[in-house]
Amino acid sequence: MITNREADVLLLLAGGCSYGQIALRLGISVHTVGTHVKNCYRKLGVRRAAHAVARAAELELMPERLSSV
Repeated sequence: MITNREADVLLLLAGGCSYGQIALRLGISVHTVGTHVKNCYRKLGVRRAAHAVARAAELELMPERLSSV
């Protein structure tokens, strides 16, 4: 349902990272981070970051990969 990169972004978001920090960590632009987040919201049917993270975890779409990101 969500891509690996979208899962990476959600994991970092769940860890308290800002869009800027996520962009630096993943080597992408802040705009791209926003696009990934927006796509996750749409795919998961949510409107807030916390809901996206909770829904993705509920659906087991975010494997515990935070240490590798």
